[in-house]
Formats: sequence, structure tokens, C-alpha cells
Amino acid sequence: MTPRHTWHIVSGKGGTGKTTIACALACALATSGRRVLVCEVEGRQGISQLFDVPPLAGAEERRISRTPAGGAVYGLAIDAEDALIEYLDTFYHLSIAGKALDRFGAVDFATSIAPGLRDVLLTGKVYEAVRRKIKNRPNAYDAVVLDASPTGRIAQFLNVNAAVAGLAKAGPIRNQADSIMRLLRSTTTTVHLVTLLEEMPVTETEEAIAALRPTQIRLGSLIENMVTPTPLDRDQLEKAAAGSVILKVPRLTIKQNQALASEFAIEAARTLQEQQRLDRLAALGLPLVEIAFDHGGIDEGAIFAIAEQLIDQMSLETA
Repeated sequence: MTPRHTWHIVSGKGGTGKTTIACALACALATSGRRVLVCEVEGRQGISQLFDVPPLAGAEERRISRTPAGGAVYGLAIDAEDALIEYLDTFYHLSIAGKALDRFGAVDFATSIAPGLRDVLLTGKVYEAVRRKIKNRPNAYDAVVLDASPTGRIAQFLNVNAAVAGLAKAGPIRNQADSIMRLLRSTTTTVHLVTLLEEMPVTETEEAIAALRPTQIRLGSLIENMVTPTPLDRDQLEKAAAGSVILKVPRLTIKQNQALASEFAIEAARTLQEQQRLDRLAALGLPLVEIAFDHGGIDEGAIFAIAEQLIDQMSLETA
């Protein structure tokens, strides 16, 4: 039986729509009676903007949507400074000192000289949400979706053991990193990568997979976002791109038909390149998910529509 994933990590190059996909995945997982948390760590308030709700503040986990399937989606925006102050209070009982440090900018200083600490703090907050228990339920949330760092640094972001290797050999920080790493490497965690069928996003996806595989963190699906389907097969695209297609549209002049054929050839060449990049993604050996381009833009209704596409194409184990 396919293991039931409770921690879904979503990454992608900037501009590929990874936040939109993360929110849609949370909605896809939020079937009848299920509670799903979607978290962000980049400080952009992307989740609240997509759902058109007030900004998420502090450590507040707030319900942001009811899904058509009868589930509830909660949102959390994780801030590294707040996480550090909470960490100091939890492990060293220094909440007052932590607030003082924050005022003097020592939080930025600490995470600058030890950038791995920031990643441990951020992933640690999600780790706590994944494991938290509440009354009358086995877990506070049935699934947690993390809108994580971009593909360019996702392996570094998730490999928290390596991040603290030179920072702490023992003690609370080391123990926290070890616990996070065990959960990340467990069968209940999976990483999904979002890409466009463009050169840079596909290349970064290939590089991210190569960097993630040594970490032993499970890879899930490759999600091709904003895809415009074509009715033409590969042979027809090649002929069109080569300019071999002659158009004779009634009521257009010869020159207008030639201009139209030229535009058609350019578009066919672009689509052919997308097909070639799709071949590269397929060669990576992970399940491919295709999300259609929505000409109407992205709002809550569009997120629900993307969620339906994810449900149709992914084994989400939502029951």
C-alpha cells in the first residue's frame, strides 16, 4: 500500500507558481472532515493574498478556507525571528532576553553568522505542527503543506543536520535538528517540485533532484504548471516549426497568410521546445502532473479548480 504522506513540501523556482500549487494541494487534501495546514516561510504573505484574507501574523494558525469537499484549510506564516525567540524561551527560558535581542538586531546577526540556524528554526515550526496532538483527534492536522524555499536552495533548506554540523555537536539545537531530519526522511514526508516548461525552471528542477537524492528525503511528483495543451503531435510541430506549413485562409491576402504562417512557425517552435523539456522531466523518473493554464487568473475558485486537477492525477491518500 502507498504510504500516507502527512507532510507535503512544495518547492519550485520563483515565478513557477509554487505558492499557488501549495495552496491548491492543501485544498485537495482537505476532504470531508479533514483539517489541513498550509505554511509559508518566505515572509511574502502569499497564502493570505491568494485566499484574500487578512495577513497571517505571528504564530497564529487561522482557518482561511472551507473547501467544496467539506474540509478546512488553515494558514500559518512562519517568521524566523519569532521562531528564535520562542526557541530561546522553550529551551533556555530566555523569552525576555530574546525580545531584547530582537530589538538590538541580534536575531539577524545570529542567523547571519549561522544561516543553518534559520532553516532549523523554520522547519522546526512546521515539524511541531505535523506532530502536534489535540483532544479527540490523533493529530492537530491530517496533513501539513509547506510552501518551502525555491529549488535553488531546497536541499540546503531541508538538510538541517548538515546545516548545524558546524554549529552544535550536542544540546537542544542538535537534538531538534536530528528529530526534524528523522521526520523528513520518514515515509510520511514527501517533496513535490513545481516547474514551468521553460529552460531555467526545468534546469533548476533537475539540479534540485540531484541535490535532494543524497539527503534520503522522498521525492513525490513533478508538477508542470500553467501548461497550454496543443492538438498537434510531434511530427506536425516539427513541420510547422520548419515553416513547411502553407496557410491559405480565405479573405486574407498572400502577404497576410505568409505573416500568419510565420507566427504559426514561431509558436510551433516554442511548443516543440516545451515538449523536449517535458521529455527531460519524464527522464527523471518521477510522476508527472500537468496543471492547465488558467486564462482567468488566480483566485480561490481557481485554486479549487487546480486542487481538482491534483486529485485526479496524484495519489494523495486523503481518505
